[in-house]
Amino acid sequence: MGAPACVGTVEDTLSEIKTDKYVVFGAAGCLNKEIARGKVMIPTQAYRDEGTSYHYAPASDYVTVGNADIVAAFMEENGIPYVKGKTWTTDSFYRETVNNFEKHKADGCISVEMECAALQAMCDFRGLKLYTFFTSGDLLDAPKWDARRKEGQTKGTQHDAGHFDIALELARYVAE
Repeated sequence: MGAPACVGTVEDTLSEIKTDKYVVFGAAGCLNKEIARGKVMIPTQAYRDEGTSYHYAPASDYVTVGNADIVAAFMEENGIPYVKGKTWTTDSFYRETVNNFEKHKADGCISVEMECAALQAMCDFRGLKLYTFFTSGDLLDAPKWDARRKEGQTKGTQHDAGHFDIALELARYVAE
């Protein structure tokens, strides 16, 4: 959905929902071919290549994703395969050029998505706790872009239905 819309949605909920915890999950492009399709990726830092986060936090290259260890502990306790690493948040998905891909992969980014840096910066600014993970969807680390769709999977759907269940259980875990 992109950083501005995602952050705006969370901001809109603040007057209606009395919580300081947000579980957010979604699809992300994978920057490392060694990460299996559908595997859970937990961001530890988000490279700020979008604009929204700069309205919530001073300029810097990265924002630290504060609850990555808690999300990883949940995955571990529930036997859910995951990998932790940096993510690259961009709002210009048509500019995921080879040079940008190589730069961010060399810097340790394992994924590319459109919301994480902005969500974390907004949550830090508002005193909220963000718990986030991504589904490893399409693969950029190949000679040619790979959608990595399963046979019969609807175009544009990178999620396995089970990831919603994971998010619900994670919400229970962090609420306790």
